[in-house]
Amino acid sequence: MIALCLAALVGAATGRVELDDGRFSLRWLHSIEKIEWREEWRLTEAGLTATEARIKGSGAGMEPGENAVHRDGWYIWTPYAQTLPRIILARSDAVADHRLCVKEDCRPLSAYIGGREAVILEPCHAP
Repeated sequence: MIALCLAALVGAATGRVELDDGRFSLRWLHSIEKIEWREEWRLTEAGLTATEARIKGSGAGMEPGENAVHRDGWYIWTPYAQTLPRIILARSDAVADHRLCVKEDCRPLSAYIGGREAVILEPCHAP
């Protein structure tokens, strides 16, 4: 089992999510278009890799990737294959709270780490 650590970019708030298979997704509504965006991620000790992105439509600042296909109302594509040591999610009053989904259990980030500050997601390296 591997764990995803969450930490506020400013302040001391932290959270931890256990992942059986290292997979989770992030979901949110675009601030302008109010269209759902989803990203599937794989977590390893080395970092995080985006395995799929999907959006319900296109619009201001949210064009589907070059290799996108349209299926069941979604534009779906593989964003990039690079593994990142961490990702930072900006949070603001203009965007509804990101949801972190493990399997089909989706919860707002504020359920794990309160406030509206940016959040760092990375592998937990300590028990």
